[in-house]
Amino acid sequence: MASSIAPGAAPPAGPAPGRSRHRRRLRFALVALAAAALASALALSTRFSAEAQVQAASEWDGANCDVRIPGSWASNSLLPDPFTRIDGTRVTSRDQWECRRSEIKELAEHTVYGDKPRPDSVSGTVTSSRITVNVSDNGRSTSFSASVRLPSGTGPFPAVIVYGGFGADTSTILSSGAAVIDFDPGAVGAEGTGRNDKQGAFYTLYGAGSSTGVLMAQAWGVSRIIDVIEQSGGSILNDSTGVTGCSRYGKGAFVAGAFDQRIELTMPIESGSGGVGAMRSIAQESGAQPLSSAYGEQPWLGDAFGAYTGNPAALPVDTHELVGMIAPRGLFIMDNPHVEWLGARSGAVAALGGAEVYKALGAGANVSYHSNVADGTHCAVRSDWRTPLQQSINAFLKGSGNPPGVITMHPSKSANLSQWRTWTTPTLGTGDPGGTTPPETTSPPTETTSPPPAGSGCTARIEVVSTWNGGWQGNVHITAGAAAISGWRLTWTWASGQSIASSWNATVTASGSAVTAADVGWNGTVAAGQTRSAAWGFVANGPSTLPAVTCTPD
Repeated sequence: MASSIAPGAAPPAGPAPGRSRHRRRLRFALVALAAAALASALALSTRFSAEAQVQAASEWDGANCDVRIPGSWASNSLLPDPFTRIDGTRVTSRDQWECRRSEIKELAEHTVYGDKPRPDSVSGTVTSSRITVNVSDNGRSTSFSASVRLPSGTGPFPAVIVYGGFGADTSTILSSGAAVIDFDPGAVGAEGTGRNDKQGAFYTLYGAGSSTGVLMAQAWGVSRIIDVIEQSGGSILNDSTGVTGCSRYGKGAFVAGAFDQRIELTMPIESGSGGVGAMRSIAQESGAQPLSSAYGEQPWLGDAFGAYTGNPAALPVDTHELVGMIAPRGLFIMDNPHVEWLGARSGAVAALGGAEVYKALGAGANVSYHSNVADGTHCAVRSDWRTPLQQSINAFLKGSGNPPGVITMHPSKSANLSQWRTWTTPTLGTGDPGGTTPPETTSPPTETTSPPPAGSGCTARIEVVSTWNGGWQGNVHITAGAAAISGWRLTWTWASGQSIASSWNATVTASGSAVTAADVGWNGTVAAGQTRSAAWGFVANGPSTLPAVTCTPD
């Protein structure tokens, strides 16, 4: 079924590297030296800072990893473990994660998107109004261009590449001090073509019958723009780049950010099936665009994906691992829960699964997911997203302030990661091949109420998942007493300066400092003596001082 909205409809028409490779390598060297000199201080950090985490010296830093794709792999109806390598061993350090990320990349190219080749040469120009790109590979040449809009003030400026001129609010991007690069993705990978007659600059080089899908072709184009910015000397655009897009362009922005480690901030919006949404979940989410539709409507996905549209459990990867590929760089996912076709619950599943990679790397605050909006208009400019958009640009592209670090799901499209995984999240060591050196020397504080009651009743424990300046994220674990419970209600009183900013999987009310939270049905049942882990979660403002929680069966 072709969609008249979101992934299936063309959005309104929009307006038609200063990142220097030397500067990036210099920054990488400085970060490495700082890490060596201040190891003990870094060990105390609960996350990478938004500026210090930018360490990619090339399009793909794991290019030297020895990745060998097996001929077959086991089927899995749940989300694959991002921390288990192809050989069955588990990742225990950040060094090992670098090559595990390359495994995920190769598997995703092999089964979902198609290959992303590195061309022989790239050249071009950057002016205050335009970027031109010239590419040659294997004796063939092609070119394309993108327009530039500069913010007020004196450059050089960071820039956000906007797919089709249709992504995150460009007025907010410009007012935040970042340039807008209006990228026409169709010039590189055109829609409306058959799989054996693909068109655009990418296919001029690699053939109309290339098995690489349009999303990867367009991501290749984004990387070539960054190549030119890198070469430009940094007089107009500096060394920080983001990417964004909505609907079909949200799919493209997500893929671009996952497959180029030089992109500091990725912001996909309402990307639907074939975008952020976990494919295994899409197949089970009522009303979401089926995978077969996303594959057949346009040649967005690689030709090889046709074998998996009816059986995503056979895939060796899923999109939560692409979220993990972006880690620890900035990621702000925006979703629309009011249009069933967009599959926002599956987007939340992928965001929660990928956020575990961010946590393992000590960068939990660098990923945000936001679907708790009232306006259901597709690709609308929403005031709900303006502040986190500004915070993301400031933190990841300008190196100032803190990222939003918020995961807030609409109650009608919330997700529960525990239903989708059997794997646990490790704490990855800082460069120790054995994984014995954790990124922090102290664990976040946790607090338990009184021990589980001997009779009927329940207790609750709040776990601090991550903290940042001015806020923190908590998970709440519910334990039943000697008798099973079919529902729960929690109450507590905040200390001065604390409040809930957002929450998921609970109905929360607040009156002053008093808070009441109740289950939302599916997460209310807890067997006798058992614990429902991460029964619900929230983001809080203020210090991470834990309140005393009272749990009452409801």
